[in-house]
Amino acid sequence: MAFDVSEIISHNEEETAHLARTLAKSAKPTDIFTLRGTLGMGKSVFARNFIHELAGAEIEVPSPTFTLVQTYETEKAPIWHFDLYRIEEAEEIYEIGWEEALGQGILLIEWPERLGSILPKEHTEVAFEMLGRGLRTITVSNYINE
Repeated sequence: MAFDVSEIISHNEEETAHLARTLAKSAKPTDIFTLRGTLGMGKSVFARNFIHELAGAEIEVPSPTFTLVQTYETEKAPIWHFDLYRIEEAEEIYEIGWEEALGQGILLIEWPERLGSILPKEHTEVAFEMLGRGLRTITVSNYINE
């Protein structure tokens, strides 16, 4: 397993949104993006802008906190936005379209640590960490099977 890492300092939501739009442009079917960070770190801002880049700015992007998953049709592939904060067992993921998503979609996964060993080894992790005074470090790590 190899990986490469890049890190940016985000000063505001617009910089976080710009990173999301940039990564969305390069996304392709079966890509998996995990979003790690505590509440209020910018995961939802990132996800909303990622989805808007591919599905259109006019699309409403509600948080899937209560529904666990939202899907969006795009020209590239469907986007499956999972919010796993409320799942108790990793296996619950199979009840909400996991296998279908893996086979065809671009996946955005909030709270990916809830998946444990179910999370595919090959994915892009976007990790958010608060630095203070509104500054965040956003680390993008690409985990690649070799």
